[in-house]
Amino acid sequence: MKAFLFFLLGWMCLTLPLGAEETPQKTEEERLQEAGELYFDYKPQEALEAYIDLSKDTNNRQAFLNAAFIALEQNDPKQAVDIMSAAYKIYPQDRETIEMAAEAYLADGQYQSAEKLLSMLPENTKRAGFLYINLARAQMGLNEKRLAKYNLKMAVRAGTHPALANYLLGLLYEEEKDYKQAAEVFRKATVYDHQFIEAKKHYAAALEELGNYNESYRQYRMIYSSEKSNREVNQALARLKPRLSRPEKEIIGGKEILKHHIVKPLMPPEGLKTREIKIGLGMRQNGRPSTRDTVHFIPSHDFKITDAQTGKVLASGKAKESWVAVLKDRKPYLLSPKNKKISFKKSILITPSSPSEEEGHTLIVKNVMSGAGMTWASVDDKEYRGKLQITYNSTLNTLIPINIVNIEEYLAGVIASEMPTQFPMNALRAQAVLARTYALKHLGKHKYYGYDLCDTQNCQVYGGVSSESERGNTAVESTMGEIMRYKQKPIESVFSANCGGVTQSAKEAGWYETPYLQPVSDYKDFDFDTLQPYHFKELLQYPHDAYSRYGKNVSLAAFRWTRVVEVDDITQVIKRKKKDIGRITGIIPLRRGRSGYVSRLLVRGTKGNITLNKENVIRNNLSLGMLRSSYFIVEPNYRDRELEFFVFYGGGWGHGVGFDQTGAAGRAEDGQDYKEILNHYFPLADFYSPSLETTSDKKAK
Repeated sequence: MKAFLFFLLGWMCLTLPLGAEETPQKTEEERLQEAGELYFDYKPQEALEAYIDLSKDTNNRQAFLNAAFIALEQNDPKQAVDIMSAAYKIYPQDRETIEMAAEAYLADGQYQSAEKLLSMLPENTKRAGFLYINLARAQMGLNEKRLAKYNLKMAVRAGTHPALANYLLGLLYEEEKDYKQAAEVFRKATVYDHQFIEAKKHYAAALEELGNYNESYRQYRMIYSSEKSNREVNQALARLKPRLSRPEKEIIGGKEILKHHIVKPLMPPEGLKTREIKIGLGMRQNGRPSTRDTVHFIPSHDFKITDAQTGKVLASGKAKESWVAVLKDRKPYLLSPKNKKISFKKSILITPSSPSEEEGHTLIVKNVMSGAGMTWASVDDKEYRGKLQITYNSTLNTLIPINIVNIEEYLAGVIASEMPTQFPMNALRAQAVLARTYALKHLGKHKYYGYDLCDTQNCQVYGGVSSESERGNTAVESTMGEIMRYKQKPIESVFSANCGGVTQSAKEAGWYETPYLQPVSDYKDFDFDTLQPYHFKELLQYPHDAYSRYGKNVSLAAFRWTRVVEVDDITQVIKRKKKDIGRITGIIPLRRGRSGYVSRLLVRGTKGNITLNKENVIRNNLSLGMLRSSYFIVEPNYRDRELEFFVFYGGGWGHGVGFDQTGAAGRAEDGQDYKEILNHYFPLADFYSPSLETTSDKKAK
């Protein structure tokens, strides 16, 4: 009988369906990780539900924080309040819980509840500066202006987000019509971050109220350089122009070069092949020709002018003579110092000649646009090595000045324009290698207009001799011919001013998948293996230590920045650049990569919605001018239950792909060699030096 029972039990075990076995329960950490994966797989709603389920099942603190972060990001502050109210009952002493709950109340316009929670937090910590800002925002909502001013002054003193603290303080002074104090704090906000155009606009308005029309006009002109269609700015310029006490040209400024520099040729060593490169000068933001009907040039040495197609000599001139190419009635011609007209059809070449190879020659070109589309845009005299080509483009009906120069001498004019030359030498050397790589990779990018590359950020910023420095030239000379390669070809050596802590992949930026353009971290004290969505709030509002936080000879606003953008301004920008969706009611990130950069974003309006794709589109459509990067979190701010403005907490400057210039400086300061720095930012790419004629092996990290 016993034998039969054992047989029966054995058969039952063998014939039970597999599904009948008990499924092992997942741990809290596993569920937390899975919810995070949903978020980074661009499924924020599913991630939110997973975090909420985990918080209900286990009271997991991080699940509450993540759920509230996503709810806020999805423009649902009421849900965030519910989530954090539940969390606060369980963790009433936890600092992060209190902070997140307070921000949920702030986002929902419940200022009394936010103030109550924020008042519970200790003031004697490194985080106190940001506490003062949020406390002031709550008090501004409650119309407690005196307390708000006190806390904003404390925030300014603490040095946490100084641009934001000064801006909010300026708004309070502005309401009181204390324009002297308002102008001062708005000025401080713009000094800390010259990209904070909204602060610049308020600064200009306060100056006008004080009767300082010249400086007010200058500030509005800087805004106009990057935001030409803003109605308020255009009205201000028209209103102020008749009140100027000095000529407009004097107020706007513009450097004039009165004499040539003595330059030493940057010649490659014997056996190293190099080439000439054509650079379009004074180009528009997109790298295409700007409109001009004169090109005024002054060579340093005797020169000849030839037809660029036939080589026929059209004229010759003496050193330091002033000549002008003129376009009139669709006919180009040269005007000599003695007003002699010399007609040409398509293109001319101006070639100065030096008495020896040891003595370099230059050409001054008058009134060249720099920084097109930026607040620092200006029209200045520039000086260049090499030759000058002037081409008449009949389609655009414009003259195009083109500098033809040895590629190594071209790089000398790029380094100081793209990177502070006070940076450590190994950072400058890394930049030189990448600038050379970029030039070789993109030769002919603008060949349709007759030049290889432009002089703007569309390619690489190039200022010619005017931008050269001894340290920059040393970096070029000490790396001559060196480039980065992948499969024996120059890489896409993209770089940005600051990655904000982590670079993003080319794919996340909305480009194409590139093996060597993958995310790499610059943080010294943050483990990205444990990354959760709410960490972006922590990282952006309380900066951690990173190589890209390097602060010598560079603005700290490049690493961490804030912008306050009024609803009216965003509404105008979206209407003009995209379509009329009414008054903006919400800004919702839809896709955020592990690096933190937003690559898809929904803008809600009273008449409809619009989706912005790719980081450059996002940066160009959410503020006056453009945002420094798409690595940000954004919070709404209400006044009397009416949405007033959005606060952006951001990191980095640029697209964040590839090489981080500020991070390179931090690494060089820490003792890293330029080859090691390049290997960090471009994994899988190889360093190539013509002096070795072999590709160096990369060490496994």
